[in-house]
Amino acid sequence: MSLPSVVDPDDPRIIDTHAHQPTEEFLFDAGGEMMQDAAKRFGKEMVPNSYEEMKEEYRAVGIDKAVLLGWDAETNTGNPPVPNEYVAEVRDEHDDFFVGFGSVDPLKDDCVEEARRCVEDLDLVGFKFQQIAQGFDPSDPEHEELFDTIEDLGVPCVFHGGNSTLGACAPGGRGLKIKYGDPMLLDDVAAEHPDLQILIAHPAFPWEKEQLAICQQKGNVYMDLSGWMPAYIDDQVLHYAKTLLKDKVMFGTDYPMLDPQKWLHQFGELDFPEEVQRKILWENAEEFLGLD
Repeated sequence: MSLPSVVDPDDPRIIDTHAHQPTEEFLFDAGGEMMQDAAKRFGKEMVPNSYEEMKEEYRAVGIDKAVLLGWDAETNTGNPPVPNEYVAEVRDEHDDFFVGFGSVDPLKDDCVEEARRCVEDLDLVGFKFQQIAQGFDPSDPEHEELFDTIEDLGVPCVFHGGNSTLGACAPGGRGLKIKYGDPMLLDDVAAEHPDLQILIAHPAFPWEKEQLAICQQKGNVYMDLSGWMPAYIDDQVLHYAKTLLKDKVMFGTDYPMLDPQKWLHQFGELDFPEEVQRKILWENAEEFLGLD
């Protein structure tokens, strides 16, 4: 197997739009039992890794930057968050590599204030929402003030799309409800907040067609390919990524659950034109994140 033809490890340019902490803060503290369930489904053993080791692993396959995502699903899961201060500290220690996204729990009374603090005080440049873990419907009017605030702050949001392996195969899925991963719930948010840039994370199984429709119709909605190895991504998603949505699809891993080297090797076998490879692997992310 070989890397995609446009990739040069000696000149890393790829941007991973979806990476989590490879440390205990995410894998064990915030993740708890539901993360152990997910690791089993991915066939992964949860072994903490250092950020230096992560960077070495990424740079060896031509990845230059990674979006490091915050996590706060405390109200719905009872697990502690990955503090936004922690995300900012890691970003500062590795400012040549990480782009920091905060997280706010929409079910907490101070979520609007925390969103402002993330951007204005911590200089985080976006937000991550995992609606299944956080147990909320983003289209519910009760969250309007939060999304109004983020829109006014002028930073993008990553929303989870599709099913989740969190809690997979546990009785009742540990109480997590996959209905909140339906991307149609984001259509209202995108329509009512046209200046809010939205990235739907993952091919949104089993709602891939809905996801493609929203990305095609809403100019402020994008998607990434994280959380799925390319060999398992729906053929229609790959067709749209190669054609109609080539300017709106981005690379992501869901690290540490997926191995970036294996992902890139499989992607290289898909026979995407070099122009589209560059768009998916870094050019679209540069524009979305304001890095170009």
